[in-house]
Amino acid sequence: MIVDASASTRRHGALAQAKGLLAELFTSAYRQRARLAVLEAGGAQPRWLWQGQKASPELHTWLLQLGAGGGTPVIEALQLATPWLLRRQRHKPGEQQRLLLLTDGRLRDWSRLTALPCTSLLLDIERAPIRLGRARQLAFELGADYHHIDELALSRAPTWNRP
Repeated sequence: MIVDASASTRRHGALAQAKGLLAELFTSAYRQRARLAVLEAGGAQPRWLWQGQKASPELHTWLLQLGAGGGTPVIEALQLATPWLLRRQRHKPGEQQRLLLLTDGRLRDWSRLTALPCTSLLLDIERAPIRLGRARQLAFELGADYHHIDELALSRAPTWNRP
């Protein structure tokens, strides 16, 4: 999972709404004893918070403290996640992987991207009255499914055990 925590996600309640969805996902993952990897993409560079461990209440603690600020190192986070996913596939071939990317797509230019090595969903959290719609293009280039957060109700949050 990659969470865009850049300054632009603070506007119009985008990060707050995403945090509500993440809380539901973390609870679901904990109940299912799912393993997660979480990258925070905010500030100057992305940072790993969780790498393949079982979901834990500690994730909720991080979520409560999560704020937005700085740049948008989503591309750098993707560059960290891709080799990690490929290594994980080699070491745990029976593990089903999915990548969730939460972003408002407000990135500066990005170079040509390659498809992600697993099933992926880009959840667009852009909430501004005038939307740039760049997250949809990013999803297309990554080969990821695309949904806007407004389309999802918290009670229908994606679960970790779906194929």
